[in-house]
Amino acid sequence: MKSKFVTFIFLLFTTISLAQSTSEAPIQNISTDTTVVYRLFSTKNMYTFIKLDTRNGRMWQVQWSTKGRDYRFETILSDISLAYGEEEQNGRFFLYPTTNIYNFILLDQIDGRAWQVQWANEQKDRMLIRIY
Repeated sequence: MKSKFVTFIFLLFTTISLAQSTSEAPIQNISTDTTVVYRLFSTKNMYTFIKLDTRNGRMWQVQWSTKGRDYRFETILSDISLAYGEEEQNGRFFLYPTTNIYNFILLDQIDGRAWQVQWANEQKDRMLIRIY
């Protein structure tokens, strides 16, 4: 009886140690209201958000802080307009998180174009790359 118990415990711990984490990037619970121009998307960094102009895909990195004014800022993540003039439409662009803390997928919900968006503390590490 004791050997069966030890075998059971051994199998239980083996199963637990071999279990894989299937961490998926959750789609944030955001209103589906398409009349809004700007949306804030949280990142996995508690202080950093991405502000998206849903009409044309322009983005800013927004950081808040309780340490003071020097730690709070808003900086351009991408000032490239991806839709122009009459193509601009509220709710056209949406950000989807990935499992990487610094990367999102920007989707044009009208024509299906997609971009990799990377936010970073250093300007040289921020980017917007078209996915073909």
